[in-house]
Amino acid sequence: MAAEGHAPTASEYIVHHLQHWQVDWSLNPVVQKAIVDFNVINLDSVLYALIVGALGCFVLWLAARKATPGVPGRFQAAVEMLVEMVDNQAKSNIHNAKSRKFIAPLALTVFVWIFLLNAMDMLPVDLLPSLWAKVFEAAGHDPHHAYMRVVPTADLSTTLGLSTSVLLLCLFYSIKIKGLGGWGHELITAPFGAHPVLWPINLLMQVIEYLAKTVSHGMRLFGNMYAGELVFMLIALMGGAMAASFSGVMLPIGHVIAGTVWAIFHILVITLQAFIFMMLTLIYLGQAHEAH
Repeated sequence: MAAEGHAPTASEYIVHHLQHWQVDWSLNPVVQKAIVDFNVINLDSVLYALIVGALGCFVLWLAARKATPGVPGRFQAAVEMLVEMVDNQAKSNIHNAKSRKFIAPLALTVFVWIFLLNAMDMLPVDLLPSLWAKVFEAAGHDPHHAYMRVVPTADLSTTLGLSTSVLLLCLFYSIKIKGLGGWGHELITAPFGAHPVLWPINLLMQVIEYLAKTVSHGMRLFGNMYAGELVFMLIALMGGAMAASFSGVMLPIGHVIAGTVWAIFHILVITLQAFIFMMLTLIYLGQAHEAH
């Protein structure tokens, strides 16, 4: 984390924690010929996204397996409330019953997955990175180069990947519902009209709209989770300063109070961000079903 012989400074601590465990596929000469850009993969984001996704699937499967027709238990009732909430939102935005059979479960998956991804931010900042550093050192490597970030939604590649998937679904349903010709006609006639002079302007506006929705969809989630991660790091630094010097009384008290307050507030943030991402997914897919 820092050069040998001294403890890390605040900036070194934060910079180290913001580094990803990466693999650069461009180092492979075969891959170099096939990939020009986007050749770096953040393995920590992929790993935790898969683990958390599997956990979410297991929880929902467990709820379905233990479901009973009688009076539900607390766990079943909570999952049923969640499913009913998502289903009501899907009905409000997706008026095609056939499409809802796929989109409603998709929205439920999106909400649960992103909530669990966001919830990784509630773990102690140094817990998993410290364990990873010990594994790195045991394998004979320099632990100062053991990078690990545990919040996939604080990684822009993750959030933009999710929003790009929503964009692809929007294009799919636009073509499926309106037909290729109908969607193509919409691209060049909306929003300003069908006059041939306006076709290039309409097409440009449609492209800008699709790009803006996709980028803002991913950036909103990334920005909130990245900011939350930074705040937790700053609070951890306060705790580190407390451990280094007990000369002040207010510092340890401030560390405990700040950490507790921010953790409680962050529970609302991670839930709200998952809900917003799910709602925007439903809204954008609903717009793909509508004609301009």
